[in-house]
Amino acid sequence: MRIALGIEYDGTAYNGWQRQKSGIGVQEVVEAALARVADHPIEVTCAGRTDTGVHASGQVIHFDTEAERSERGWVLGANSNLPPDVSVSWAREVSESEFHARYTAISRSYRYLILNRFARSALSRNRAWWVHQALDEKRMHSAARSLLGEHDFSAFRAAGCQARSASRNVTSLDVSRTGDWVVIDITANAFLQHMVRNITGVLAEIGSGDREPEWARQVLESRDRTKGGVAAPPQGLTLLSVAYPDEFGLPKETRQSPTG
Repeated sequence: MRIALGIEYDGTAYNGWQRQKSGIGVQEVVEAALARVADHPIEVTCAGRTDTGVHASGQVIHFDTEAERSERGWVLGANSNLPPDVSVSWAREVSESEFHARYTAISRSYRYLILNRFARSALSRNRAWWVHQALDEKRMHSAARSLLGEHDFSAFRAAGCQARSASRNVTSLDVSRTGDWVVIDITANAFLQHMVRNITGVLAEIGSGDREPEWARQVLESRDRTKGGVAAPPQGLTLLSVAYPDEFGLPKETRQSPTG
C-alpha cells in the first residue's frame, strides 16, 4: 500500500531535505522514524526538496509499505520517533498506481519572511532575513507583477540546478507588510533550485530603492543568473503547502501567520 504524509520541519539543523553523504538531511530522520513504525526499511519520496536551512509547514511525502497501521498510528508512531524539530501532521492511504508526491502535485506555495527593522531579532534569526534598511513593499509588489505567468526563469535558478527546463508557471506572487514583517507569498506549478530566494533578492533591491521596479522584468528577460544580484539567505524561506487534485482527498494546508 502507499501512504502519503504531511510533514513540517525547522530546517535550521539540517543539510536540506535530501539524505546526505555527510551531514544530516530531513529525509534521513523521517525514514528512520517510519522504519521503526513499519518494522522494515522505508524510502520516502517528497513533493519538493528544500535546501539547507529552509523550513516546511506543508511538505508532502509518500512511501510504500506492507505494514498495516491506522492513519492515526502512522502519525503518532512517527512523531514518537522523530526529533522535536520534525513532525508528521497527517497520514492518508492513497492509490499506489495514481498518487506520487512529486509528479501528481499541481502546485507548490512558498513564503519568504523579511524582518525589516533597525534592530536584529534574537528569536527570529533562524526564521527570517533581517534587513535593516527600509523596504518599500509596494514597489516590491509592483515589480513582482512582471514575474507572473509562464516564463523561462533561467535568471533565477542556481548555477547547479539540474532541472531540464527552466520554464515555470507562477500563478501567484504577492508582497505585503504586517508591521515590521515583509511577507512574500509565491505559488507556481514547480520551482527551480534557489528560485524563490533569487526572486526575493531582486525584489529586496527594488524595495530598498537601489533598483527600479522595471529591473525585475529585465532580469527575467535576460535569462542570465549573473544579472540578478544576490540570493536571499535560506532561513527566511518556508514551503507552505503542496496542492493535489481533490480526488486524492488530502488535507488542505492552512497558511501560517506572518511570523510562522
